Amino acid sequence: MILFRKFRVLILMVFLVACTMHIMIDLLPKLEKRAAGADSGDGGCRCARHPGAEAQGWGKQRARSPAEAGWPNKHTLRILQDFSPNLTSSRSLEKITAAADAADAFGRTSPSAGKAEDHKPLIGDAGGGRTAHAHGVSGLSTLFEHPLYKVDLPPLTDDDTLFNVNTDIRFYPRATGSQGWHNEEGNQEEEEFSPTGEVTAESYPNWLRFHIGINRYELYGRHSPALDALLKDLVTHRITSVAMKSGGTQLKLIMTFQNYGQALFKPMKQTREQETPPDFFYFSDFERHNAEIAAFHLDRILDFRRVPPVAGRLVNMTREIRDVTRDKKLWRTFFISPANNVCFYGECSYYCSTEHALCGKPDQIEGSLAAFLPDLNLAKRKTWRNPWRRSYHKRKKAEWEVDPDYCDEVKQTPPYDRGTRLLDIMDMTIFDFLMGNMDRHHYETFEKFGNDTFIIHLDNGRGFGKHSHDELSILVPLSQCCRVRKSTYLRLQLLAKEEYQLSALMEESLLRDRLSPVLIQPHLRAMDRRLRLVLQVLAGCVEKEGHVNVVEGNLAGDTVTHRSRGHSDDLGTCFRILSVNTYEYFDDLTTCTAQ
Repeated sequence: MILFRKFRVLILMVFLVACTMHIMIDLLPKLEKRAAGADSGDGGCRCARHPGAEAQGWGKQRARSPAEAGWPNKHTLRILQDFSPNLTSSRSLEKITAAADAADAFGRTSPSAGKAEDHKPLIGDAGGGRTAHAHGVSGLSTLFEHPLYKVDLPPLTDDDTLFNVNTDIRFYPRATGSQGWHNEEGNQEEEEFSPTGEVTAESYPNWLRFHIGINRYELYGRHSPALDALLKDLVTHRITSVAMKSGGTQLKLIMTFQNYGQALFKPMKQTREQETPPDFFYFSDFERHNAEIAAFHLDRILDFRRVPPVAGRLVNMTREIRDVTRDKKLWRTFFISPANNVCFYGECSYYCSTEHALCGKPDQIEGSLAAFLPDLNLAKRKTWRNPWRRSYHKRKKAEWEVDPDYCDEVKQTPPYDRGTRLLDIMDMTIFDFLMGNMDRHHYETFEKFGNDTFIIHLDNGRGFGKHSHDELSILVPLSQCCRVRKSTYLRLQLLAKEEYQLSALMEESLLRDRLSPVLIQPHLRAMDRRLRLVLQVLAGCVEKEGHVNVVEGNLAGDTVTHRSRGHSDDLGTCFRILSVNTYEYFDDLTTCTAQ
């Protein structure tokens, strides 16, 4: 009995010693940090560290931030010893690795120091492009000065805007109680207010300005200042929390920034040069981060403006994902590879395992950041099944693949029997074919606008997979229905001209992204080739059904009276003249239609 009691006392003593050591280990990093701050006089060392420093000290306890209240103190990570191929190495990453010290220091330096750095200009930066056309003039600037890109929207009413801003309601950022909110100049100590003491809509964070600007016809205006500022925010703003996005087949992360904006992060899975293997089904293909970036730029050049803003960013996996996430399922998948690189794989249906882990160099990884659309509680969206949805089966075919008259049935089905929804599908078809995207099973619209609104071009990650192959089945909706908007038709003709070559414009636009080069040259040349194929399909439709039955006018001031099918060749000539300058050839149109 006495021995049993001594044994219990011994166990208790061992337990108390273990608890004491555990508490000391937890407190030691904080005490060291505080002591270092006292020695330097700035409250903590903000020196730049080598990007591999955090990877080397993986097992050390890190200091907890105020945003991580409730997160368990134990941060011991079991280092998995299984082999994980590094799928994230690329030519662009190799370039940036040499400047990794500067990239690490950027997140720790003051806002004023960040401005002094020489970064690549974003889309709206005047004169920032690194390429110019033959005579030193930006091709994009010339394109956006063309009359086809100056067509005004109809006057907007309250029913045409997603949000109606009430100017009587005052909005105070400081009322949130967080110091993370600051003005766009980066000054957290002083915020500019209007003379009346109110915060105007112009002083809202850029993600909120983007949301306010959405209307029935577009996600953002052609020259919206909020767009360029938002693209910059996606690249530069501090990431405060990360969580895995539920649903979907592949890993995607929801990142929240210091100004409460959110974006969807798709990490790099393939190098620029890799093509989708020929034996891969479209539904098992990788989702590429550079495809998301390129899709946004292509959508803007086509003047659709239906893809949410997307920017490329080099993310520190340790500091900007692992250290700020409160998603335990995500955090537990981090490990160190045999090459001493930081890796993680998350949870998803496909490619979420140690064999398909996402690894940094040593902890830097590329990815695309797509700005979030308004919360569904504020702006509901309706999900529609794409009529030309693929079967997503290894052997079965969809109805449209075996029925050449399938479009006739679609035309009699709401909402495709009226309005512009069928033309929106044709726009989306052309957009997907230029990218080679076969994965368009559903699409979304804003509920507020009913059926009289545009289709949101979401989830474009499976585009730009094969530059050596043109998937003609993507064009089946266009060849079956033989319908296209006049504005789309004219812009396609314009982009096929040498002075407005699509590949050159895309290359210039993509150079302004931080992850440039986003696409390799074969993908750029493939877009020119596919554009010619689209025009060939439309030319066949015009020859078969007549210009008036194929091209539907939607341009302001379109006063042309179309003639019968027998005169489609003359009318086609008129439209070729129109493709040079839309509004300066009405005399020629009068002459042409009078022949």
